[in-house]
Amino acid sequence: MKFFDRSRAWIEGNADLGLDLIRIYLGIGLMFKAIFFIANRGELINLMDEAGTLWFGPAIIAHYIIIAHLVGGFLLAIGLFTRAAALIQIPILLGAVFWVHMPRMLTLGMRESVEFSALMLFLLLVVFLYGAGRWSLDYFFSKPTAEEETPLEKPA
Repeated sequence: MKFFDRSRAWIEGNADLGLDLIRIYLGIGLMFKAIFFIANRGELINLMDEAGTLWFGPAIIAHYIIIAHLVGGFLLAIGLFTRAAALIQIPILLGAVFWVHMPRMLTLGMRESVEFSALMLFLLLVVFLYGAGRWSLDYFFSKPTAEEETPLEKPA
């Protein structure tokens, strides 16, 4: 019983660690997706072509997606400019969910894509709202130094 009590106390004391793990997972996953799109650029172009034509070129979107996933994913993984990195990803995932995957959702093979993209979108929104967390460079750089901290004054 002591083990469960200690485990529960540790989990409650380190609740923000879960959000940090989600942020790191998202960052690494987005970097791997960018590497996949770099290695299989035709796959990304085919996905956009199947979703419909746009007045601006699919190649421009493809470059934006690759760069945003690669750089934004790296920034998410290390926790630097976390909210901005998540915000850059959100329009891409909105497009992936509602424009690319949702029209093909009724086919069995594409269901996993829309569900996974929606999960990634939801988790990016959570990271955007809650921020970087304790295990990030944002937190490290924003900690006040001993000189900047002002001691609490005792009431008279």
